[in-house]
Amino acid sequence: MQESKKRIVLIAVIGALVIGNAFFAFNYFFLYLDQQAITSEKNKTELNGQVLNFASMFVKKVLQADSEVDFETRLSLENAVRDLKDKEIMEEWQNFTGSKTEAEAQNSVKKLLEILISKIQR
Repeated sequence: MQESKKRIVLIAVIGALVIGNAFFAFNYFFLYLDQQAITSEKNKTELNGQVLNFASMFVKKVLQADSEVDFETRLSLENAVRDLKDKEIMEEWQNFTGSKTEAEAQNSVKKLLEILISKIQR
């Protein structure tokens, strides 16, 4: 009789431990998913901030410039584009900087601004 009570208590303790582990495993899993979603949103927000900063700098220093853009400004814009690490923006930036005519440059600016705005909206 004494041994059967010990066995019942042992089974109850093991059962409680298994249920507790399952409970914590499910909680961990759902918290992990939440953390991944938060991290993804944070990365998206940071990228949007970088894109906005570049777009603002581009508008102020290139589109609103009264004279030719100096080397330092071009270098800072180039670095800002590279920091975005976005292939599509980088390609259009290279199209803009490699423009041979004013018409090509204007077309590239339109495309670049369109890409920047579309990146922010995502």
